[in-house]
Amino acid sequence: MRRRIFSILLFIFFSAFSSIQAQSAKDEIKTLLVERDQQVKTLLGPKGSEYSDEQRARIKEIINGIIDFKSMAKYALEETYDTLDEATQTEFVNLFSTIVRDQSLNKLDIYRADVTYNSITVDGNSALVKTYAELDDVRTPVDYTMVKENGEWIITDLILDEVSTADSYNRQFQRIIKKKGFESLLSTLRKRAAR
Repeated sequence: MRRRIFSILLFIFFSAFSSIQAQSAKDEIKTLLVERDQQVKTLLGPKGSEYSDEQRARIKEIINGIIDFKSMAKYALEETYDTLDEATQTEFVNLFSTIVRDQSLNKLDIYRADVTYNSITVDGNSALVKTYAELDDVRTPVDYTMVKENGEWIITDLILDEVSTADSYNRQFQRIIKKKGFESLLSTLRKRAAR
């Protein structure tokens, strides 16, 4: 009987501990995203502002600083990634991140949107964050998949209006690889990144 009571108490303790950890992770994630959003909005200043190269570089770093480009690049290439030598893998990830980072500055006004956090679901070292971004009376669902690596939460995918960024690149890159091969894709990315 004592063993059973002890087992039940242990179960309750670990269940409560897991719940506290999940809540702590939720708070940590929300704080990270809210602070990032506030930093970007502060740098943007009022609508119609002009930005120096230094401001644009800082905005780009804040926006993209918590994105796991290597994970997204590997997903986009699928099994092709594992066939590449380490130098080519590194070059591909660098080109991919340069292109995504540059695209993040195309329409800076979108970062002025008001963000509502609908839910944050944590499962161990993985999380799904569901939000709405509202700008000029238009509400857009924006979701993040995140993982915790080396004690830090990072974004592995961004889903805008139910369209996954990682899936979009995957479809685009796989189409090019199937038609023209990986070298053609790499050449295209080199040209895009050089612009």
